[in-house]
Amino acid sequence: MRVLKVVPAIVVVMVVGAGPVLACGGLVAPNGSVNLTKTTTLAAYVDGVEHYVTAFEFTGAGGGKFGSIVPLPDVPTDVTRAGRWTLQRLVEEVRPPEPFGASEEAFRSSSGDSAEVLMTTRVSALDIVILRGGGDEVGRWAKDNGFFLPPDAPETLDFYAERSPIFMAVRFNLARAQDRDLQSGEGIPVHLTIPTDSPWVPLRILALGRQADEVVEADVFLLNESQPELMPSTEAPGSSQGLILERSEEASELLLTDLAGDRGMEWLPTEDMWLDYIRISTPASELDHDLAIGFDGTVPSPVDAGFALASTTVPAEPPPLWVWIVAGLAGVLILVATDRIMASKR
Repeated sequence: MRVLKVVPAIVVVMVVGAGPVLACGGLVAPNGSVNLTKTTTLAAYVDGVEHYVTAFEFTGAGGGKFGSIVPLPDVPTDVTRAGRWTLQRLVEEVRPPEPFGASEEAFRSSSGDSAEVLMTTRVSALDIVILRGGGDEVGRWAKDNGFFLPPDAPETLDFYAERSPIFMAVRFNLARAQDRDLQSGEGIPVHLTIPTDSPWVPLRILALGRQADEVVEADVFLLNESQPELMPSTEAPGSSQGLILERSEEASELLLTDLAGDRGMEWLPTEDMWLDYIRISTPASELDHDLAIGFDGTVPSPVDAGFALASTTVPAEPPPLWVWIVAGLAGVLILVATDRIMASKR
């Protein structure tokens, strides 16, 4: 595993109206009654480990039987409660405030034709399961555990399982939420530690269950030791494939110090980091890809971005012009030499 010199990822979801907001994942709920409205994500990597932090916002509706399925690039080694202000501080960095003036039942075990359960844990009122399986297996597990899957779920799950068969399923436990006096609108942040050498941010999953013309809104934050290359490319500042690069700059020491002082964020360097803020605003029908990240001159993978299948060979870059010129001259010389040899024999 090569070492990636970047910093962990954090995913937040914000709601503009009633209903839960869930991280970079597709929301699945009984009768499709709950919809994801806004997602905020910070993706960062250090020494080949991705730190993925996601906030799940609680709502008392739906009897607690709602949750999210989040694609992951690899198997996490730890799932814990995240810091208290990291996500809010990132949002505040790019949008300063205006001045004054999961069900009661536990998840059921997998059957033989369902996804493999790799890890189960609880974070506050959340029941969390890490799954391994293909799209069909994960979909079957979700249905067996009371999740509603929209019609486009099989295609979306297959899209991710082709690259990484690892998923996180999250569900609010209403009984524990009530016991903890969790108020509607209150978020629960989750921190995943994921060793991986192929970092990417899931975006297509945000379009799960949406109408083709429905606009998907999301914020993506990246923190790295150097300015990364991205696919799709987001040449500063501007828009590409629905991705709008709002900021690309050195992170301030004040921001890094604030973030590193949060619970569980001690791994974050407090200087020499690069901050990218990407805003997503695009119709669901056009969000057919993810965001791949390359560091230290590494070109992001079209497979990780969802533009090519893992089972296919990605075309190599065409050779530079001078190679064609040299090849052409060599061909001419061979023809001339062959002609002279044939003439001497005659």
